[in-house]
Amino acid sequence: METKTTFFPSIKNIEAASLKLKDVASITPLTQNLQNSKKFDANILFKREDLQVVRSYKIRGAYNKIASLTAEEKANGIVCASAGNHAQGVALSCKLLQIKGTIYMPLPTPNQKIEQVKMFGEEFVNVVIEGDTFDDAYNASIIECEAKSKTFIHPFNDEKVIEGQATVGLEILNQTDKKIDYVFVPVGGGGLSSGLSSVFKYLSPETKIIGVEPEGAPSMLTSIRNKKNTALEKINAFVDGAAVKKVGDLNFAICQQNLHDMITVPEGKICQTILDLYNKDAIVVEPAGALSIAALDYFADEIKGKNVVCVVSGSNNDITRTADIKERALLYANLKHYFIVKFPQRAGALRDFVVNILNPTDDITHFEYTKKVNRENDVAVVGLELKSPKDLEPLITKMKKHNFFGEYLNDKPNLFEFLV
Repeated sequence: METKTTFFPSIKNIEAASLKLKDVASITPLTQNLQNSKKFDANILFKREDLQVVRSYKIRGAYNKIASLTAEEKANGIVCASAGNHAQGVALSCKLLQIKGTIYMPLPTPNQKIEQVKMFGEEFVNVVIEGDTFDDAYNASIIECEAKSKTFIHPFNDEKVIEGQATVGLEILNQTDKKIDYVFVPVGGGGLSSGLSSVFKYLSPETKIIGVEPEGAPSMLTSIRNKKNTALEKINAFVDGAAVKKVGDLNFAICQQNLHDMITVPEGKICQTILDLYNKDAIVVEPAGALSIAALDYFADEIKGKNVVCVVSGSNNDITRTADIKERALLYANLKHYFIVKFPQRAGALRDFVVNILNPTDDITHFEYTKKVNRENDVAVVGLELKSPKDLEPLITKMKKHNFFGEYLNDKPNLFEFLV
């Protein structure tokens, strides 16, 4: 039985939000991507929300919500909790509307993001670092709201926020006169997907809206399958812009009825998409921003010859994550492998391993070795980058034949996390 909701954003209110956002949020480009259009034999268009002033679509919902507050609510000030894009949207909105805001961010938040929030909000925003997780920051923000009668600005489960994010869909339809067959949209808490899908439900109901989540945080997919909004016990927070344990109740009820399909994409594939966009198109995206494009491979047959829009949701990617992104992409492509290697305690053992076991194209990228006395063999943790996935089995065979093989770590996640 479908969940019903008393709230669906109306076109009238979405158009009003669009007017409110004039001169605040950019009308971002809708441009053809030649690389992917050729790859999929389709007309692939990117909706470039990564080019917003705060480098994500979040300014739309945040500003629309804060601008709608009563005079008393504005005077009391606002509070939000966020480790990323929502915080930046709220901060800029506070400065533009000259409203005092307090933004709670968890301790692990990269300093770059904290500084961005302070830059956008200037003297109108107070950043409070609280707790080790988003939940810690969220709980602290709610305490302040209740104690000081301030308004909490939710990142997705709010009518005005949904109406603001829906303006992305309105812009897409205004930017092309072609029939849009598919729209791929990233899903975190569901603000963008619920708003955008509502626009297409009214104005272009034949368009298929595909929601895309990271494999490690399938909160919307799980909820749709369960036919009720379901909180996940544990998530992989790598795709930080789209990793939530529970989507919004308003958002779930809308998406359950509006989305044509809801899929997940492995984090490693998302990372490869980030690298491809940078290397081939000079486009910098955050992990959540790559979700919609990473999903295209799963619909390759369906989208052939079609007009397809991918919403590129944001570009707030910390450069210090580049090594981790490359590593995850290589692991997903089956090109990066970790072993415990046994080295006989004799001179030349390492040379034998390099010369007689490895291929000329194999690259040692990680090596940890500690020599201990009175042992027949010492061990090392060795990371190898291979030229082809087909090189793995012959490599393991040679290692075993020459008594170098100890353990293969890639398929032992607990040991892998501990040693690498």
